[in-house]
Amino acid sequence: MQRNFSPQSRPPAAPQPEVAPILKPSAPLRTAPESVGSFWDMLGIRLVFLAVCVAAAYHFRPFSVSKQIGAAIGLLFGLCVILFELRLRHASLRRLIGAAAGSVLGLLGAYLTSLILTHTIMPESTRSFFSLAAFLVMAYTGLVLGANKGDMLNLQALGGLFGSERSLKHSFKVLDTSVIIDGRVADIADAQFLDGTVIIPQFVLHELQLVADSADPLKRQRGRRGLEVLQRIQKMAHLEVHISDDDFPHVPEVDLKLIELAKRYDAKIVTNDYNLNKVATLQGIEILNVNQLANALKPVVLPGETMRVFILREGKEYNQGVAYLDDGTMVVVDGARKMINKTIDITVTSVHQTTAGKMIFGRYDDRGEQQVPRTAAAAATPSSAHPHHVEPQTARPPEASPGGERPPRPLYPESNRS
Repeated sequence: MQRNFSPQSRPPAAPQPEVAPILKPSAPLRTAPESVGSFWDMLGIRLVFLAVCVAAAYHFRPFSVSKQIGAAIGLLFGLCVILFELRLRHASLRRLIGAAAGSVLGLLGAYLTSLILTHTIMPESTRSFFSLAAFLVMAYTGLVLGANKGDMLNLQALGGLFGSERSLKHSFKVLDTSVIIDGRVADIADAQFLDGTVIIPQFVLHELQLVADSADPLKRQRGRRGLEVLQRIQKMAHLEVHISDDDFPHVPEVDLKLIELAKRYDAKIVTNDYNLNKVATLQGIEILNVNQLANALKPVVLPGETMRVFILREGKEYNQGVAYLDDGTMVVVDGARKMINKTIDITVTSVHQTTAGKMIFGRYDDRGEQQVPRTAAAAATPSSAHPHHVEPQTARPPEASPGGERPPRPLYPESNRS
């Protein structure tokens, strides 16, 4: 079903037409990872290669077959080579070097084995069979083992000849559905803390579309927000957005598909999902967790510092109050139970950093409460203009203040004014 999305003119009652424009502008970026020519250039090179293979097999007639069958064999051979080349494009440089080195060592070992067989009394046919078998087995074994162990190579030790391999390997980032809906990834990318190529899988877009088409107004709003975040990311000049058509039908869950896609592209996963973070880390996938970044950027508070907070509710322990900073950090204040719904100054006693976030513990000095009568007396006398001259014998209850207004309760903020 064709969908057209326009965030400026979308009707409020029809959220369905909100997906296609996110997909359409990004579709040409599908060829972004290809670094050797455009699609038509590669197609022309492959057609020339197929023609050369067909002409050579038609002329030389391998296995003494007819020219027509020879041409078919050449075409089949060329197609197999092209398919092998397409698979090699997804391999890293380390794997390619490991596979080449392993195959060369395997051929060298097979050659030495065939030299030993020539000094035996084996029949010629048997000796030829064992020599060919040694070449095939050792070349195949060296190719496979070298490719699997290629990631252990240290290309930086070659004097920087392959120094760009590491940066290219880690230049891809895969976005999760949760981080798209969260929206903070757009601000991170706008501040240029996210660069390279951003990969958005089709199955993530499908999941985001299901959220945007939900009957629940809250979910529908979150889906719209995710689509607007994607549109904002696509407009950033320093980012290259790539819509990936890769899918894994045998993998049912979206989180596992993200892990498989990250393995295929050697990419990092950008998410704020705790479970996906743990599973991907166990499988060796690098994670960019937005929540961890937000916790790292929270303001640093040291014990002994003074901060001003608004006591919102009562704490769990006796005589405790709970406040929250603007970034959501919880502040537990001892001695502030009676100061609920008031803004007070506290002294930080300790800071606890956990995986779930940061907690600040503080103490409220309630000695100001004991000095409230003195403040009231100062307000009731002409000398109230000079708060430093307070006479204890003139202390009166707060009701004795002129105008019937209750004076401010804390003493210290009044004594600091100048």
